Amino acid sequence: MIEAELKARVRDPEGLRARLRERADEELSVYRDTYYDRPDGTLTGEGRELRVRVVETGGVRRTVLTYKEPPVDAASGSKPEHETKVADPAVIDTVLRALGAVEYVSLTKHCANYRFTARGRDMLATVVTVPELNGTFVELETMADPGDVESALADVRAVLAELGVTKDDLTTEQYTDAVLQARL
Repeated sequence: MIEAELKARVRDPEGLRARLRERADEELSVYRDTYYDRPDGTLTGEGRELRVRVVETGGVRRTVLTYKEPPVDAASGSKPEHETKVADPAVIDTVLRALGAVEYVSLTKHCANYRFTARGRDMLATVVTVPELNGTFVELETMADPGDVESALADVRAVLAELGVTKDDLTTEQYTDAVLQARL
């Protein structure tokens, strides 16, 4: 499956959250992400991602390992995604490092998640702040089969427009790149 996703900068975070609360319950979470790469940077250079994410929601903690392939849609950055639960992030960190992976960057995201159905698709809207970055972002995603990505992205664009997010607000900037730049 491919994560058909668009990301945008948010001009009115509270207004957007109010519109999203009309569609779904809000779930507040903190994501602690560690991205890994090969020592020569080839995963990142090829548009691939290898991430361990610890998610804390309402006192419950869970960890997932995610591998994302290169984008199938350059304009949106939508990627095939493979994800699995991990019992212990320290153990998977040890395994990845033993296999030659190195930490690329770690970052924290404060998220408000909203799960709803629109245009016949299950969607996840996430309103994101990253302490090291200025502003607020929204990510809207739905899962799609390889032949359905274009249609899925059209539905995502339409829902974003309904939420007051314009085409001019869209961005393909990666949090990893922005955080690394902010740390210089």
